[in-house]
Amino acid sequence: MARRSGLDELDLRILRLLTERPRSGLLEIARLLYVARGTVQSRLDRMAADGVIIGYGPELAPAALGYPVQAFTTLEVQQTSREHISRALAAIPELLEAHIVTGPGDVWCRIAGRDHEHIQEVIDHMLTIDGVRRSTTVITLSTVVPQRVLPLATEAAR
Repeated sequence: MARRSGLDELDLRILRLLTERPRSGLLEIARLLYVARGTVQSRLDRMAADGVIIGYGPELAPAALGYPVQAFTTLEVQQTSREHISRALAAIPELLEAHIVTGPGDVWCRIAGRDHEHIQEVIDHMLTIDGVRRSTTVITLSTVVPQRVLPLATEAAR
C-alpha cells in the first residue's frame, strides 16, 4: 500500500478539533467526526510520524506563571561559538525560544520576565555568554496574533 503524503480534509478536521478541544479523547473525536476510533488513531499516528504533530503537551501561559513581560532580543554572536552559545541559552529558563536568523542579528530570542528589571537581568546574563557581542531588544506591548499553525495546515492541504 502506498503511503499518502500531505493533509486531507479529515486530517484538518482532526487537527481543528484537537486545537479547539485539546483534552478530548480519541473516542470523543471519532464520535464528533463520525469516523471510527481506529481511523482517528491511525491519522494521528501518521501525522506524528510525518512530523506534522510535534507534541501533545499543555500550552503554558508565561503571564499566569508570574512572567507577564515578554521581549524579543537579537544577539550578535561570534559565528564559531554558536554551539556553545546555543547550549548556554538553553540553560536560561526565561528564554522561551531562540532561532538563528539572517540579517543584522544572528540569534533571535523571545524571553519572558517578571518585570522590566527582570528582562534587563536576563539580557545582562545573555551578554556574559562567551561569544555574544551585543544585543538589541524590543519589549512586547500586546499580542495581536498568538503563535499558531492551524491556518498554515489549512493552506498546505489545499
